[in-house]
Amino acid sequence: MNAQLDPAFRRERLLYLLLTVVCLALLGGALYFQYVLHEDPCPLCILARYALVLIAIFGLVGAVSRGWAGIKVARVLAALSAIGGMAASAYLIYVQANPMVSCGYDVVEAFVDALPTSRLLPQVFQVQGMCQTMYPPILGLTLPIWSLAAFVVIFLALALHRPRRAISLR
Repeated sequence: MNAQLDPAFRRERLLYLLLTVVCLALLGGALYFQYVLHEDPCPLCILARYALVLIAIFGLVGAVSRGWAGIKVARVLAALSAIGGMAASAYLIYVQANPMVSCGYDVVEAFVDALPTSRLLPQVFQVQGMCQTMYPPILGLTLPIWSLAAFVVIFLALALHRPRRAISLR
């Protein structure tokens, strides 16, 4: 059966489109915290934003894919990006729990601010805060914990989901 006509394939593409929308909504939430609540992003926050953008891009790749191979590539790359987001979020949680550890104005910031997107879209990708800054919790959890939870859910959804392909009778 042609992958384009397979209902399972179309459903899978819709799931990847949903993944893209969810990641863009999370990025929008990060911008809301930055510009409305004045919670400036630190270097690790910016790295988490990059992970969200990459997952969204790979989700879009899966959504426009013309075959199962494209879906598989999108899944692997999005899962790897989610692992990167988990690492950035987990390290930020560690830094905030251990005030003697720093990630502020150091090598990480210099690296993040040197990326081309930092110059092209400084409103989204330029470091403006320090990792040690603690903002008010949301429903009892800090934003880095929520971020880690989001990346874990995305990763698990990608890792555990197995599409049901149509069975060919040829």
